[in-house]
Amino acid sequence: MYEIKKQIYLDFTRNQKSALCNFLRALVKKSPELAVDDILEKFLEDERYYLEINASRFEFLADIIDDEQFLSDTRKFLIECRKYYDYKKKQEPIIQANKEYEKKKRKFLQEVKMGKESPTKKQLYYYDRLCKKYNIEKKELSSKLEARDEIDRILSEHQDSTRIEIP
Repeated sequence: MYEIKKQIYLDFTRNQKSALCNFLRALVKKSPELAVDDILEKFLEDERYYLEINASRFEFLADIIDDEQFLSDTRKFLIECRKYYDYKKKQEPIIQANKEYEKKKRKFLQEVKMGKESPTKKQLYYYDRLCKKYNIEKKELSSKLEARDEIDRILSEHQDSTRIEIP
């Protein structure tokens, strides 16, 4: 898509070209069900209307909106945009799989790090209070990971006994 931008709209200024390309790209993105020719027709119809009422954001198109070169360049750009978004859509499962893999990797690395650090005062205090509350014999906790797992185990074991059933 970026290569085609260098080849089209050669008479436009940099700002004009950028504004028009961004607008066209947004049109393609928000209407994936429409064909390229339908998007082009919709754009031309809308732009002609706005030019008639002097409210166009692209006033520089007034003289060339029906020019064959302009239509050809616009069609080329819309086709490239469609290819880009179709490719992006096909890549989505791979991107999601990579995100899940990275998430698992971060979780694993966090647990490795927690396994090497000593437990915090809050963890020790909370563990101490849980042991007193449920009359459990305390163990010596050597890491944050062990403290977290032990606290989770105690809470899950005694969770059912602390619930009050309301009929």
